[in-house]
Amino acid sequence: MDLAVSSLRAARTRADLRLAPGERPLAGGTWLFSEPQPGVTGLVDLMSLGWEPVARTAAGLRVAATCTVEQLASHAPDPAWSAWPVVAACVDALLMSFKVQGQATVGGNVALALPAGAMTSLLAGLDAVAVVWTPDGGERCEAVADLVVGPGRTTLEPGEVLRAFDVPAHALQARAAVRQVALTAVGRSSSLVVARRDADGTVTLTVTAATPRPVQHRFACPPTSAQVDGVLTGLEWYDDLHGAPDWRRAVTTLLAHEVLAEVAA
Repeated sequence: MDLAVSSLRAARTRADLRLAPGERPLAGGTWLFSEPQPGVTGLVDLMSLGWEPVARTAAGLRVAATCTVEQLASHAPDPAWSAWPVVAACVDALLMSFKVQGQATVGGNVALALPAGAMTSLLAGLDAVAVVWTPDGGERCEAVADLVVGPGRTTLEPGEVLRAFDVPAHALQARAAVRQVALTAVGRSSSLVVARRDADGTVTLTVTAATPRPVQHRFACPPTSAQVDGVLTGLEWYDDLHGAPDWRRAVTTLLAHEVLAEVAA
């Protein structure tokens, strides 16, 4: 869809990220160009900043906000990263064409904050921390599980820009399992559940798509069935045409038991 914009700027330095009234940051643009954007009069291209898409660090892995889904999926993992299959599972959950995978960015999917945003599911499930550039020239860090606070809502303030996501080595090296369900074979995720067991025995359960925002629970050791049912009781379940709340609760409970049993085995 054509946008009624009068300017397009290529960001070369951080100073170029100061947005004028009506300007919006542009990365892959797969959502931005998919529907009308009232009030948007200019775009600032983030891709021209040249951020390295995926980089190994001493602490784990850094994924640039401008990294495309395709670049993340094709990254060759370290042999010690036993949780890496979760990446492919979440990429497949997006159910996008290869053309869209080559354009859509990881940061864009998180910033859009859809309950079924599979990059949010992936990064939250792996305890990733979002690195956010602030307008004053500083930066702040926030867990992805906390960054998304509801459908279409994040903690990002005006002028803030997602720079990267840092995935810790302990999560990449953990034993992990993922399950996803949708109403149709090629439909949007109705529930996506990730379980992870770290080397110290800690078990993390992350629920997305079935809830308005990521929900995470940690257990010191593999939980009992009663403990799992207990933490899922009372959650707010998302309600839209991709699934009713009571159905989402039922399937999420089933999936949670499955992934937790898998990582505990």
